[in-house]
Amino acid sequence: MRNRMALTLLALLSFASTAHSQDRELAFPSNDEILLVVTQADRATAQYKLTIDAEATFMGAGQGARDAVARDRDVVDGIEFAVKVLKTNPQGFNSPAGFQRLLALDDASRNGLLCSTQALAIASLKAVAGDANGADSMTHIAQSCEDAATLLYTVSESVSALYARYLSAEQGLTKKAVDTATRCTEILKRNAPK
Repeated sequence: MRNRMALTLLALLSFASTAHSQDRELAFPSNDEILLVVTQADRATAQYKLTIDAEATFMGAGQGARDAVARDRDVVDGIEFAVKVLKTNPQGFNSPAGFQRLLALDDASRNGLLCSTQALAIASLKAVAGDANGADSMTHIAQSCEDAATLLYTVSESVSALYARYLSAEQGLTKKAVDTATRCTEILKRNAPK
């Protein structure tokens, strides 16, 4: 019985030692890396909010336009909430919640491109109608929307790379834990009283 307890203790210490060395090997995203993409997301979102205000102006007062702008604002609210939470707890990114941030940034990027496309369509109509000032104004809005979409997309790529590292590290940690548990079980089976 005493021999069994000693083997179990040895196996647990081996696991603890392995887990400690895994911190260096598995490279979970660090607080600094997470805070960098959080800051980038914050800046991209601030730029995107300005385009939403412009979009609200040119889209008109129809229900469809109001709904589209409301959805865009909801996406921004979600990103801003995540930024606020991750600034106080960066390691919250290293969880399934990190994936939600990636999806929100992608949504915002797509919405920015839609804004750009719609503004260009309106600019074309204004140009055909002879409204050069209106066409120029809509072209500037389209460019602002595209710039915001590009920035959001770039940030989402950084977040995606960081999240892929989290998933890889999580998978590696799980594999090592299963391997260690398997070795412990084998040791216990070999040393079990017969």
